Amino acid sequence: MSFAIIKTGGKQYKVAEGDKILVEKLDGEAGQEFDFEEVLMVSNGKSNEGKNSSADSSSSPQASSLQVGQPLVGGAKVHARILEQGKEKKKIVFKYSSKTRYKKKKGHKQPFTKVEILKISA
Repeated sequence: MSFAIIKTGGKQYKVAEGDKILVEKLDGEAGQEFDFEEVLMVSNGKSNEGKNSSADSSSSPQASSLQVGQPLVGGAKVHARILEQGKEKKKIVFKYSSKTRYKKKKGHKQPFTKVEILKISA
């Protein structure tokens, strides 16, 4: 199974084709397609699972090829589509100091973008 590790919004995500993930807010509208340019690692091919030993899988033509960037993989892109823009549930921030009549209540809704991964190209 091929996968990639991308960097967006100061975080890193492991993605595969067909995945739907929530990332920090990106500019764009629902249905718009774009590319993630910051790709840290790409793996193409089959994973080495099951009964085969590591000596057998290294010589097989279906062994996975792993490209690790330093820090980015050159020419690699992850093509994605924006599914929706939204906000998470409200988180309450409450500050309180005893004996001084100090109270502050504040709410925060973190914006997010739901993205579907369409294609990984190395």
